[in-house]
Amino acid sequence: MPEAAEVVIIGGGVIGTSIAFHLAEAGVERVLLLERNALGSGSTSKAAGGVRANFSDDLNIALGARSLAAFADFARRPGQEIDLHRVGYLFLLETDDQLELFRESTIRQRAVGLPTRMVRVEEALELAPILAPEGLAGACFSAADGHCTPESVVLGYATAARRLGATLLTGCDVLEVDAIGNRISAVRTSLGTVRTSTVICAAGAWSTALAAPLGINLPVTPLRRQIVVTEPIPGLPPNMPMTIDFTSSYYFHHEGPGLLIGMSDPDELPGFHLDRSDAWLPRLTDAIERRTPSLLDVGLSSGWAGLYEVTPDHDALIGEAGGLSRFLYATGFSGHGFLQGPAVGEIIRDLYLGRRPFVDISPMDASRFGTTDIRRAERNVV
Repeated sequence: MPEAAEVVIIGGGVIGTSIAFHLAEAGVERVLLLERNALGSGSTSKAAGGVRANFSDDLNIALGARSLAAFADFARRPGQEIDLHRVGYLFLLETDDQLELFRESTIRQRAVGLPTRMVRVEEALELAPILAPEGLAGACFSAADGHCTPESVVLGYATAARRLGATLLTGCDVLEVDAIGNRISAVRTSLGTVRTSTVICAAGAWSTALAAPLGINLPVTPLRRQIVVTEPIPGLPPNMPMTIDFTSSYYFHHEGPGLLIGMSDPDELPGFHLDRSDAWLPRLTDAIERRTPSLLDVGLSSGWAGLYEVTPDHDALIGEAGGLSRFLYATGFSGHGFLQGPAVGEIIRDLYLGRRPFVDISPMDASRFGTTDIRRAERNVV
């Protein structure tokens, strides 16, 4: 543990390592990242790995598009193979309301140059032949999207950040952030105390507890999401897109010779539940039977549970606390943190350096929860 640091980042997932890389690349000295376990061992390593810009509002579209460009260039900068498959995202739609929602979002995405388009049921079946068409009214396909390996992204950012002079410490519990008046003075950890004037919270589902003693409200709720991986499935099209049934949230994409499968569970109670449970499997089985019945005969080879970091409106918290200098935060991504990690690293770098970020992120300031101006939670439900 160094005696002092210019910046202390708390959290070693994709958000924290991206911030460390972008700060170090910009020439910020004495960047220190602290992670209680291994890098990427929290929500990042449990992510499905989807990357997309298919959102319904301009801000999240911009964050997704900026990150997609960074993922495409990742082998050069920061320099790591991430197994990126740009096979597209296919949203399956069943109602007129869903069709209209995606028609509107498609217009927004195409306005910034993204190749998103509405497709008929017949084309959706060509893209993903394992689908059953019953009940489908259409689909939306965003060809620029896809999936990659979360652990490799963290490794790439961490390796480059260290090469550029940042210090990344694992196995280090943050105990408390000290402040004198309205200024941060130090961070106390299980490995010692480091003096600093700047803290960046990238602690994901653990952010609320970190910020609350400082009088900062980061309303983040942990919520378990589970994933299973099938045994090998012969004959799958190699370019089958990441496919999401919008009504049920059931999704799948290639994972080795099989499929990675997930779905939200409306009965899941908030909390730090990291054990696997079978309670969601009957609902998942129903969704599989309805949308991809051929998968019912395929066995499962593995699976895991991880945490979403959910805010009341399902949009991220990105900004700098107003009453304490300098406490920056990037958390509460509600399932979108991995895919927005590159863009968020840029934004926090610019906020720290006093630059204007490439997009106005004021709507994601945590202070929005102190007003009535809270955006609708159902906007980014997947």
